[in-house]
Amino acid sequence: MPLHWVRHKSRQIIRFWRQKGDARILPLLSAIRVGGLLAAALALWGFAAIADEVLENETQKFDRAILQALLRLHTPWLDRLMQAITFVGEPSFLLVISLIVASWLLFRRRRSAATTLAIACIGAIGLNFLLKNLFARARPMLWQRSVDVSFYSFPSGHAMVSLVIYGMLSYLLATRFHRYRKSIFSVTILLIAAIGFSRLYLGVHWPTDVIAGYAAGFVWLIACIFSLEVWRQRHSVRNLSEEN
Repeated sequence: MPLHWVRHKSRQIIRFWRQKGDARILPLLSAIRVGGLLAAALALWGFAAIADEVLENETQKFDRAILQALLRLHTPWLDRLMQAITFVGEPSFLLVISLIVASWLLFRRRRSAATTLAIACIGAIGLNFLLKNLFARARPMLWQRSVDVSFYSFPSGHAMVSLVIYGMLSYLLATRFHRYRKSIFSVTILLIAAIGFSRLYLGVHWPTDVIAGYAAGFVWLIACIFSLEVWRQRHSVRNLSEEN
C-alpha cells in the first residue's frame, strides 16, 4: 500500500472529524471521555468499598437507622405511589421496554444503538444476578412488607438496571435532541433516584444495596456508551473511506 495513499486517507479522516463531525455528539462524547472515566473509576472504587463493608457486616447500624427513619413517613397514599414507582424500575419491565425500543431502532436502521441497548440491558441483569449470588445478602425484615420479593439483596437490581437502561435511553435521546439534553438528563436522574428511594421506603433493600447498585450500574453504563461511540466512529470513518 503506497505511503502517499495512507497519508491522503489520514488527512481525509482528520478533516472529516474537524469539519463534518456531528456537532450534537462530539461535545457530549468529549465530556464523557474525561468526566465519564473519572466518575466510572470513582463509582468502581465506591462499589468495592461498600462491598467490603457489607462483607464485614459493618453497615448494619447505618442501614437500619435509615430504614427505621423512613418507616415514620409511611401513609396509605404514599405506599401506593412508591409501589407504582418501583414497578417502572422492575428489571423484567425494563427488559421488555429495552427490547421494544431496540426493535424500533432496528426498524429505523440504527443497528449500533439497538445492539448496544440490548447488550446494556441483558448485561446489567446478568451482572446483577451474579453479584447477588456472590454476596448472598439477606433482605431487611424490619416490618411487614407490602410487596413480594425474593432472591438476595445486594446490590439492588432496581437501582442498577434502572440506571443503566434509563441512562442509556436518555443518552440516545440527548444525542438526537441536543437542545433538550439538560431536561432529559434532569428527568432521568429524578426517575432513577425515585426508584432507588422506593426500594428503601418499601423496606425491600438496605441503603447500601441501592448505593452499590447505582455504582455498579454507572460503571456498566459508561462502558456501554463508550462501545456505542467507538462503533459510531468506526462506521463514520468506514463510510468516508468508501465514498473516496
